[in-house]
Amino acid sequence: MSAAMEDDDSRPLLSSEQTGESYSTDSPDFKAKRPFHVEPRNIVGDDPQERVSAEAAILNSRVHYYSRLTASSDRLLSPPNHVIPRQEEIYIYSPLGTAFKVTGSDPSSKNPSIITIFAIWNTMMGTSILSIPWGIKQAGFTLGILILIFTGLLMLYCCYIVLKSPKAITDMDTSDWEFPDVCSFYFGKFGKWSSLFFSMVSLIGAMVVYWVLMSNFLYNTGQFIYNYAHNVNGSDSEFGTNGSDRVICPYPTTEPGGNSTISTLYISGNDTSDGSSFEHWWSKTNTIPLYLIVLLLPLLCFRSAAFFARFTFLGTISVVYLIVLVTIKAVHLGFHLEFHWFDTARLYVPEFRLLFPQFTGVLTLAFFIHNCIVTLMKNNKHQENNVRDLSVAYLLVGLTYLYVGVLIFAAFPSPPLSKDCIEPNFLDNFPTSDVLVFVARAFLLFQMITVYPLLGYLVRVQMMGQIFGNHYPSFLHVLVLNILIVGAGVLMAKFYPNIGSIIRFSGATCGLALVFVFPALIHMISLRRQGLLRWPSAIFHSFLILLGMANLLAQFFM
Repeated sequence: MSAAMEDDDSRPLLSSEQTGESYSTDSPDFKAKRPFHVEPRNIVGDDPQERVSAEAAILNSRVHYYSRLTASSDRLLSPPNHVIPRQEEIYIYSPLGTAFKVTGSDPSSKNPSIITIFAIWNTMMGTSILSIPWGIKQAGFTLGILILIFTGLLMLYCCYIVLKSPKAITDMDTSDWEFPDVCSFYFGKFGKWSSLFFSMVSLIGAMVVYWVLMSNFLYNTGQFIYNYAHNVNGSDSEFGTNGSDRVICPYPTTEPGGNSTISTLYISGNDTSDGSSFEHWWSKTNTIPLYLIVLLLPLLCFRSAAFFARFTFLGTISVVYLIVLVTIKAVHLGFHLEFHWFDTARLYVPEFRLLFPQFTGVLTLAFFIHNCIVTLMKNNKHQENNVRDLSVAYLLVGLTYLYVGVLIFAAFPSPPLSKDCIEPNFLDNFPTSDVLVFVARAFLLFQMITVYPLLGYLVRVQMMGQIFGNHYPSFLHVLVLNILIVGAGVLMAKFYPNIGSIIRFSGATCGLALVFVFPALIHMISLRRQGLLRWPSAIFHSFLILLGMANLLAQFFM
């Protein structure tokens, strides 16, 4: 009798026939998903108080009311839009007494392989591309090419380990895990906080490089406009070649064979000894880094970075323009190569140089995508092609770096200039008056102004979320964090604006943990738990750890 009464209570009031209700989360009709309000204690997760709101409970009661009026398959009296909770408030109740959040599984939201490949290519391409010619010069032309290929293959393998690491954990649901979650699973709180620290190193290092480059590009852009407006020709004061495609050596007094970028000449910036008002107030190292504070510090304090995310496509356009610019310059300048295998010539560098660890540090950051590769690959429509798509993306990135680096190094006019004049930002080897380079600087400046707040947002979300449990604890917290980040950029732009050294140190530091140590250890631990670890694998992955440590230590002796 009681069972019959319960059956009558569950039958919709305005339906002539009882129909089964579907609870599928894969239905293309969003309103066909039945929401439930579940007590916070029954929610799976670490933050249940944030996943069920009072508003969701009220909307849940309204949905239950409509559910009693008609069956779920009858659209006559279906709940209107304002009654359906937001997607983040929808959960599916389990007979086990827990609730699982509804996740979108619409296949149409997935990307085909070609989109995934270029998304990885676009994400990996950054400011490092400007330092590839300098890195080849530091390593030597032949050794630099070999190192670029070897480092790319090594980074690809480590990225492959990161990609498959969540799937190696079979006793837990890792569908929503990122690599820091995997580190936390294997190494506890140490893995969680250390992965956060090294991720912050890569992000803050990138923001410092951005500040140095923005100061450089803003200075040269303003200098170009000033010279054009006042009909000023600054070529007489520049040490470089003649002709329409002029190339300059900003610091020609540096001794050949040394690291020409670590020089006190950087500290002085542009010379203001002539006392002109413009040069006094428009100094690359003394004033420009401070002017950027007025523009960028308020942008960093925005609660959301959604507006700036709309400009991410500019990254692809800027890289394509750089490739076109490099091609045009190489065609006009021609190739200038002489091979001196170990000895240093007056205008050429040896093919093998002991400064090659500087290039490995730069490449570690240039090929670094390990902290977000799991997220990027989740959106791939054909998951079985993940390894192939990742390999193709790395191939494209490596070819892009190789193309830019080889052409700039080979086309650099020697004689009359020495190959040692190649700067960490190869655009500095072209005068301010160069129109094509002016367009590149202006475009990169605008792109970096839009990307910089995104990087700051990522730093804030990761750091504040881990420490305070809230991405925006208060305006004061966010302001203090942003002041520290901006202050680091200003100090480096003023006293040590060497993007090559900043990139190699940050790359070697974050690469030590997130590229070499954690992936290798996780891979060996996973194989050992499965009983599949063998001595050759253990020796090889231990060698990877030693390689990462050597890469970092070598940066301090260059």
